[in-house]
Amino acid sequence: MPLLLFHSIPSPNTVTWTSIISASAANSPLSCFLLFLSMLRHPLRPRPNSHTLSNLLKSCASLSDHSIAPQLQSLSLKLSLHRHPFVASAFVSLYCKTRDLDAALKVFDEMPHRDEVCYAALINGLARAERSLDALRCFVEMKREGVASTGHSLSGAISAASRVAMLEQCLIMHGHAVVAGFDSHVYVATALIDGYGKCGVVEEARVVFDEMGTEVNLVGWNAMMAGYAQQGSHEHAVELFGLMESRGIEADVFSFLAILTAFYNAGMVGEIEIWLNRMKEEYGLEPLIEHYTCLVGAMGKAGRLEEAERVALTMPYKPDAALWRVLLSICADQRNPQVARRMSEKLLEINPNDDSAYVILANAFADAEEAKKVWTMMRDNGVRKEAGSSWIEVRGRTHVFLAGRDVKHPRKDEIEAKLAELISESERLGYALSEDDKRKEMLWYHSEKLAVAFGLLSGVTPEGKAVRIVKNLRICRDCHEFFKCISRAMKREIIVRDAHRYHRFVNGTCNCGDSW
Repeated sequence: MPLLLFHSIPSPNTVTWTSIISASAANSPLSCFLLFLSMLRHPLRPRPNSHTLSNLLKSCASLSDHSIAPQLQSLSLKLSLHRHPFVASAFVSLYCKTRDLDAALKVFDEMPHRDEVCYAALINGLARAERSLDALRCFVEMKREGVASTGHSLSGAISAASRVAMLEQCLIMHGHAVVAGFDSHVYVATALIDGYGKCGVVEEARVVFDEMGTEVNLVGWNAMMAGYAQQGSHEHAVELFGLMESRGIEADVFSFLAILTAFYNAGMVGEIEIWLNRMKEEYGLEPLIEHYTCLVGAMGKAGRLEEAERVALTMPYKPDAALWRVLLSICADQRNPQVARRMSEKLLEINPNDDSAYVILANAFADAEEAKKVWTMMRDNGVRKEAGSSWIEVRGRTHVFLAGRDVKHPRKDEIEAKLAELISESERLGYALSEDDKRKEMLWYHSEKLAVAFGLLSGVTPEGKAVRIVKNLRICRDCHEFFKCISRAMKREIIVRDAHRYHRFVNGTCNCGDSW
């Protein structure tokens, strides 16, 4: 009907064209763009204005051809519209959605006036691209320039902080949300639930969740269940799933992924099989590859490696690197070098430069000579091992530690002295480093050991507070044993988020049950 009415107008002007383009944008981005081309080719040559371009740009993000964005930017320069706040903000948002962050930052830097919409678009774009620190810096810059926060800019900053488990930043953002009156905003509250969950403080996440009441949406329910899943708290995850259903909210694939992850982290393969069948038969949902990865991983941990591999090869998806890596890690834990070699080959077929295929395979060999052959093969193929890094947040600042003797930190000597003291304390409780001197030095200076030494230095983390560390790789067996001993010797709770899950060390035990 709007198109019929539009075509009945003998001489449509810019306002009329803009109205029909805006109306079409909601239904069909392609027809919106075709209408814009018709506008440019019209005999009366109506000149697009800032509203025309900004409405068009909002719909272009869903087009598969991303080359349209720079063409439209070139047109905006010719029409002298590129500095208009609406147009520039729309370009920043479009480039962020198409993952061209360099172009987004260039437009942003050239803007004479940046408003809250533009800042929110850039903060969320950087957060989605896993450039968390850049997103947080952008938020700080926004506040320094006196630009007001919005629900979108706050939720983006919280998401950025949660991605790298920066609890203090999440707490600061939460406080700011309360002061600014955005704590009940659905996007902000959902981001806080997700953020606290990813920082390992599910109790705080549950407080925010409960305060939302009936306003919590499916994304919020899934985020809360995922928080429990990271801890392996399957009872709480299942209880929440039942509560969600009782309130008439229909579960989706991500709801079930949270449940399966909780059972996977708890090592309950039987429950995973039951819930996977429920997902397909009762709810009519098709599992994603991530659901099958939970099943395959749990089967492997339960000693059903052959069955796990059979499921991987017969599931409706081609196994990806994440799935083979899970099985390879299990083979290494179970010292099964024959199957591990096969899993490593599968991983290298997908990515010949995947360093984990060599590193985990080497760990599967009890024989040092066999492990050495794997390292030699890795070197000969020109593959470099990803450096282990860990970070700890102290008083709003993030301190990053890399694995190795060359500690780059102003308190280097204190950290090394504290680490020596901790190793001595842990040895008293039964912890023992490798007998091989070279390997002993490597294990001594693992990044998470350096981070915990810094965290336990006098005055850095107050008594009673947990020491929180984030690691980019999977925590090794040696460091896991070390942290168990330290938590007992120092009478301190230590929380480590590695690439797989959360480890909560309390009084010599870990919530993962020594299986991860």
